[in-house]
Amino acid sequence: MNTYSSSTPAEAVRLLPVLDADRLVADLMTARDHLWDQQRVYRDGVVVRQAEEDWRCLAVRSPGGDKTRTDPGGPGGAEFADTEWLDHMPYVREVLRSIPGPLFAARFMDLGPDTVGYPHRDHKFAPDWGVARLHIPVITHEKATLVLDGVTHQWQPGEFWFGDFSRMHQIQNLGTEHRVHLVVDVLVTPELAQLFPADWADYFNGSDVLHNRPAVALTDAEREVARCSFDAPAHLLEVEEFGSLTGPQPQATFSIVDTDTGLAVRSPRDHLFPLVPLGGGEYRLVGWSEERTVTTRPAAPRAHVELAYRRGRRTSRLSVPATPAA
Repeated sequence: MNTYSSSTPAEAVRLLPVLDADRLVADLMTARDHLWDQQRVYRDGVVVRQAEEDWRCLAVRSPGGDKTRTDPGGPGGAEFADTEWLDHMPYVREVLRSIPGPLFAARFMDLGPDTVGYPHRDHKFAPDWGVARLHIPVITHEKATLVLDGVTHQWQPGEFWFGDFSRMHQIQNLGTEHRVHLVVDVLVTPELAQLFPADWADYFNGSDVLHNRPAVALTDAEREVARCSFDAPAHLLEVEEFGSLTGPQPQATFSIVDTDTGLAVRSPRDHLFPLVPLGGGEYRLVGWSEERTVTTRPAAPRAHVELAYRRGRRTSRLSVPATPAA
């Protein structure tokens, strides 16, 4: 299967909840006097680029609850948390808490007048990679559109939408007024299907969806034996890469270290990627799904680390020798 192909039944679907458009606007207005920042791009543990067009964001959830972050986050940062802007938005808090799944970034995204975005894919923001991107229109008009996989959409305030943004898409606002959506990223769990129409049930019960397991407490024993170093494919922490765990390819040395707050993978560039324990010595990356996990196997006859790349229920694994930390 082409790594860029999508398995969702449609490019978008309206979700079941009906929202109060007036209350959404009222919450939004509590932050309209603030100068919003341009959207930025996150890669390899750092923010590397900001949008060239008039495409601005206000984060109500972000890595570490940092109100200045306008990017969607990703592995290599802190856990997602509410920002202070959400303190003044009671209805938005209510909506977010009604979404059945661990929330990542939640951002008001403002597309300025006479602005056209560039066609692109958000490659792994789809349920087969364990992440869903939801849209809640707040302010819009007839000249603001989203073209998603060749289909033109004009979503309206009070509607709640899922879009498969791993497909090619382009936003445009050809009018004289702003267009604002609340965009929410959420880890896919079996419960998330409750938001979708009944005819999507087979999809969520099928093999194409990656369901994430809940985090568990990190035990002292796991913390003690997990520290090690190992060689692995160099793209291990590059989650936007469609790399393979097999075949000849560049290798790099990684290490699992104990920080003040838990375990993390240290990259060859000395960036820390905190880990979320899933049980049995298996971990996903903070800020990412189970698309990519690391499992420590410290027991005899030899210590090793098991790497896993997933798409839906399909899993590719690689076991590599590990050198326990002194």
